[in-house]
Amino acid sequence: MPIVKIDQTSESYCCNSLQSLLQGMTQLGRRGIPVGCLNGGCGVCKIKILEGEYRQGPMSRAHVSEDEQQQRIVLACRVYPCSDVVLSVVGKMAKSVIGAAAGSVTSTR
Repeated sequence: MPIVKIDQTSESYCCNSLQSLLQGMTQLGRRGIPVGCLNGGCGVCKIKILEGEYRQGPMSRAHVSEDEQQQRIVLACRVYPCSDVVLSVVGKMAKSVIGAAAGSVTSTR
């Protein structure tokens, strides 16, 4: 079963190749990729595949342009792993993922 790693958080999980990257993550109770409508209509789960092979279902051009798709920028709800995958969250929700991964800073005064 392919292993999916989220670059910003170093979180990883196993994902059946018949499940989208987003389905595999949510089924395990993980939260590394932002979740929206789950069917490609909102664009919240936009990611960039940094490593690995995948197949993809149809994606709305309102959220992923042809140019982005050629750069391996896709919607996690429409991508199915064919091998181990490393991804990075991009788009509207990337800052919240990066912020959550960094954790809070505590003063030592």
